[in-house]
Amino acid sequence: MSREEMKSRGWEQCDIIIVCGDAYVDHPSFGSALIGRVLEDAGYKVGMIAQPINKEDFSALGEPGLCFCVSSGNVDSMVNNYTANKRIRSEDDYSPGGRGGRRPDRAVIVYCNMIREAYKDTPIIIGGIEASLRRFAHYDYWDDKVRQSILADAPADLITYGMAEKPLLEVVGRLKKGENIHDIRGVRGTVIKTKSLDMEGYVEIPDFKAVSTDKMAYARAFKAYSDEQDPFHGRTVVQRHPKTIIVQYPPPMPMSTAELDHIYELPYTRRPHPSYKEEIPALKTVMFSITSHRGCFGGCSFCAITNHQGRIVQSRSIESIVNEAKKLARMPEFKGTITDIGGPTANMYAMGCEKQSKVGACRDKLCLYPSPCPSLKKDHGKLIELLKAVQAVPGVKNVFIGSGIRYDLAMQDEGYLYQICKNNISGQLKVAPEHVSREVTDAMCKPSIETYKKFVARYKEINKELGKEQYIIPYFISGHPGCTLKDAIELAEFVRDMGYYVEQVQDFTPTPSTLSTCIYYTGFNPYTGKTVYVPRSMEERRMQRALLQYKNPENYDLVKKALIKAGRKDLIGYGPKCLIPPSRPYHHKKKG
Repeated sequence: MSREEMKSRGWEQCDIIIVCGDAYVDHPSFGSALIGRVLEDAGYKVGMIAQPINKEDFSALGEPGLCFCVSSGNVDSMVNNYTANKRIRSEDDYSPGGRGGRRPDRAVIVYCNMIREAYKDTPIIIGGIEASLRRFAHYDYWDDKVRQSILADAPADLITYGMAEKPLLEVVGRLKKGENIHDIRGVRGTVIKTKSLDMEGYVEIPDFKAVSTDKMAYARAFKAYSDEQDPFHGRTVVQRHPKTIIVQYPPPMPMSTAELDHIYELPYTRRPHPSYKEEIPALKTVMFSITSHRGCFGGCSFCAITNHQGRIVQSRSIESIVNEAKKLARMPEFKGTITDIGGPTANMYAMGCEKQSKVGACRDKLCLYPSPCPSLKKDHGKLIELLKAVQAVPGVKNVFIGSGIRYDLAMQDEGYLYQICKNNISGQLKVAPEHVSREVTDAMCKPSIETYKKFVARYKEINKELGKEQYIIPYFISGHPGCTLKDAIELAEFVRDMGYYVEQVQDFTPTPSTLSTCIYYTGFNPYTGKTVYVPRSMEERRMQRALLQYKNPENYDLVKKALIKAGRKDLIGYGPKCLIPPSRPYHHKKKG
């Protein structure tokens, strides 16, 4: 982080300098720290420039011998800086003291421009969530238009996309051997830009001009490149832009258990850099958590995991995870509770199907939607074994599941449900039914609400058998494509009948490279060939959210307006089924 630290290590120059939009926390849940440790383990001298603000920050460590590696951090900078209603956030959990303003909008582009001003010819490799999910022309919610590939907009040379340890190590290895960055071609997990094509066997998707002016061309392009995001059968994808040609090589092959174990066994301190005087809020939730696997075969339309980590689950060994738990137990701050063991979804550890490991994920169907595939391994036996093994570590009192589970998958294994209800829930279990309307859950590629109801009933039965009083915290999304005001009201009535107030509401935000964003922009689902209703206006989006939290007096006017607009005045009154009274509560009447 400083020249003084370089001097203390006897370094004259760094081989690689990582520039990141997050504060520097040496924890495997922070992508830049993990990449830094992987590069260090490979023998490279690695520097870190965290949250640079001015020109001087970018030259603080001098010019690297090989390259700069640039990331916006764990979150896309636009998602980090703005709410779903496009209001500026005042807080940033990845910054000291949780204060916002340390990360610029479109951080990757800004950082690359600043680096290029200081160093004209040094190779720049971009990666992380922002670069990965913007690798092709994409709809940008904040600009409300289709933007070019980030590689066309930024003066960078190459993208390492997804979980990029393998491609990055190959690229920097070739740089070390003296290869020019512009001659590095054909590396799985990378995207390059070029002026001409001298290859065969690629898939060419509609170009930038087409996708930026024709929504159906955009939908076709999205489906075409999404279908190639499999390491076994994915092909090279090409998209022409006005001044360059974007070429994405196929994803890297899945990591072996031994490779994944090695990455997570590197010597992370699990602490912020000592230069920080204030805590980094994001660390609090993951400090004593353990990553057990990567990848997710859930296939939710609004989630970008498929385009970032892939559908094939890659799991660590039980021995490696137990060893990490032992390290946690030795930390002075550890109080006996491991807050989470999981991945994108907690209960997919060591799961998948034989076909995935040999020929990749199916092109023509999903693993869990509309119902779990018969070929899918649904046995949670290895996960139960893992949870019990970690629970047995001396000093560990509790092992909780904090990252949420797929309830439709959990329903396939009664033993797993019993295990977590008995030992691994801290009183509340997070699950995500997301919505009740079949039109909406179909657009989300999520199971019907009937499946959720069955899960809730069985969850209650098991807890009653165990003599425990434990609850479910359901997560819902408002304003998702497919959701009309009628659907939003149906969800509000469901919440009413559940008998408790919903605190966790996620406003749908159209983030790059998700199917839901494609539908939001085009009004069309390229996989079903059907048009889909999209709540676009900010007013309707606000009404849909307000309906979910209809008990909040501040939402009264929006809820009333929505009910009247939808012809549901029957829900305004004092009856047991009414959502709001006929007039605004007196102590919340508008001032003036």
